[in-house]
Amino acid sequence: MDEDFEMPPVGGMNDGDDDMDFGDDASFLKVGEEKEIQQGLKKKLVKEGEGFETPENGDEVEVHYTGTLLDGTKFDSSRDRGTPFKFTLGQGQVIKGWDIGIKTMKKGENAVFTIPSELAYGESGSPPTIPANATLQFDVELLSWSSVKDICKDGGVFKKIVVAGDKWETPKDLDEVLVKYEAKLEDGTVVGKSDGVEFTVKDGYFCPALAKAVKTMKKAEKVLLTVKPQYGFGEKGKPASGGEGAVPPNATLEIELELVSWKTVSEVTDDNKVIKKILKEGEGYERPNEGAVVKVKLIGKLGDGTVFLKKGHGESEEPFEFKTDEEQVIDGLDKAVIKMKKGEVALVTIDPEYAFGSTESKQELAVVPPNSTVYYEVDLVSFDKERESWDMNTEEKIEAAGKKKEEGNSKFKAGKYALASKRYEKAVKFIEYDSSFNEEEKKQAKALKVACNLNDAACKLKLKEYRQAEKLCTKVLELESTNVKALYRRAQAYMELADLDLAEFDVKKALEIDPDNREVKVEQRKLKEKMKEFNKKEAKFYGNMFAKLSK
Repeated sequence: MDEDFEMPPVGGMNDGDDDMDFGDDASFLKVGEEKEIQQGLKKKLVKEGEGFETPENGDEVEVHYTGTLLDGTKFDSSRDRGTPFKFTLGQGQVIKGWDIGIKTMKKGENAVFTIPSELAYGESGSPPTIPANATLQFDVELLSWSSVKDICKDGGVFKKIVVAGDKWETPKDLDEVLVKYEAKLEDGTVVGKSDGVEFTVKDGYFCPALAKAVKTMKKAEKVLLTVKPQYGFGEKGKPASGGEGAVPPNATLEIELELVSWKTVSEVTDDNKVIKKILKEGEGYERPNEGAVVKVKLIGKLGDGTVFLKKGHGESEEPFEFKTDEEQVIDGLDKAVIKMKKGEVALVTIDPEYAFGSTESKQELAVVPPNSTVYYEVDLVSFDKERESWDMNTEEKIEAAGKKKEEGNSKFKAGKYALASKRYEKAVKFIEYDSSFNEEEKKQAKALKVACNLNDAACKLKLKEYRQAEKLCTKVLELESTNVKALYRRAQAYMELADLDLAEFDVKKALEIDPDNREVKVEQRKLKEKMKEFNKKEAKFYGNMFAKLSK
């Protein structure tokens, strides 16, 4: 296209349109149909394109075109020159009518755009070929485009995809990526290069742009980055080192980047104290559940590399077997394994809180010192999941709930209240939906729900989770409104939550039902003491307040 056609539009014509999308309706015309897109700009479809995708602002498009006045006078044609025209969409490199119109086209599409002078060359025209205030027609074929994304949304890093990647996943902050890259100045001077370097995304490497870019890339994707100084080396630049050229202050970089692969790293616990890094991907989607029997190969190490445990790695040695959520291994390992797939190999980093704590622990091959962070390489060979309720008939559900209740009772007697609570909760889940139960089964289910929720409430009181205890007791009272234990335990929860009026109501109701209940009477005395103490504090508070007001 001639130089004067590439002039930016007349001042003001870009204002307010940069973020608007005019493509939807105009992207679905029938051949021969003409439609106004915006501000008098019309599009007539000559030949349909492929697929559904259309280019976006920032993409590099390649077109053939012929430009004419309304009387048919041709003023320019890439077809006559035999060379397609390339430009970046939405950057003001062509007239506004083109930036708007070509965003509505699909690959291979041919359309005629009628562009009013306001979206072309306006009052000045483009002498000598285009008069002032001329409406123009362009016969345009969209040959192809390269996706170019402003990945930071501030013009700091533009990414052009050179080779598309595999699948859909992209790395996250904790993941360890392996990349190849070559960074150059605009004059072609190489200032950084690696045929394979590994780094954690959140820590970054070379310059901030690399970490920003890899988070948007798929495996095996290759891109070309245009990096402004704020995502390169800024005002200070970078001195030459190790055979790499210096980066001058405020330099723009061109970086060829390939995401070779990455290791997925995830937080097993919300407090970031158990971290799992996948060394080898597992099979399918299934993972062990709580209560599953798992078989693993294990190597446990200290921070200095000392191996303190090795299981399942001998030639004739069977994998190590344990049941999850039964305290048969340290808590961090237990929690990590239920996040793994069959065949997965992972490195699990476990803080002392989820490992051996503040005490020394003698293990198979070495002693683990107090307060040690430990590292396990875990190979999940196989697992058998504990049956879920949807795999059971009604009789089996009631039987499973009864077993979980007994397990909970054992854990409670052993002072393991958190584990006991989980057993009671699982028991209730087995029989939560009883619409398919017969009358006898519904009675059994109701009795189990009442017992498990009451026992769970006792666990929550021990764990100082008073609001949860209150909710569980309320569930019981919805089934049995005169259950004295539920009233008693809910009163205990209310007292700890300082809801003394509600506690008093439950205590009174419990004594109306069972006037001789010793436990409730003890709770009543405690409540009276608390209320006296509360009233004393309240009187003191208001006394001080009135004294200050009277001064």
